[in-house]
Amino acid sequence: MSKKSNGSSRKSKGLDRPFAPDVWSDATSIIGGYRLVLEKDAKLGYIGSAIELPTVFADGKTPDDCVRAIREALTVAVAAMLERGMRPPRGRGKRSLQINVRLTPDEKLALEEAATRLGFQGVSEFVRAAALDRSHAA
Repeated sequence: MSKKSNGSSRKSKGLDRPFAPDVWSDATSIIGGYRLVLEKDAKLGYIGSAIELPTVFADGKTPDDCVRAIREALTVAVAAMLERGMRPPRGRGKRSLQINVRLTPDEKLALEEAATRLGFQGVSEFVRAAALDRSHAA
């Protein structure tokens, strides 16, 4: 949490109210399993994201600052998902099952481009996330 909020209000910049304590606790627990990625940046110091939610970013002058900032950003994102009834991705779960999908070359190219544009590691991660998001919305 930022120094201003001191962790007690569970309120982040831009929110008009704090998250419910149980939602914040669940979100904190979920992001605890996320794999963080830090990249050095000449202007910002470090930029952080997570493999499980590659579109959530934060920065910090030092690696520790960046880790604190990305954990807060991820917790806010996951708490918002939980409030909306969505199921955020879980970290570090072993994936042992596989499905196969046949695509045309054009479909495969479109998925590869979308995966890259949205920051996913590859097509499989993108398709998995998109399909799960769609299945939860239905």
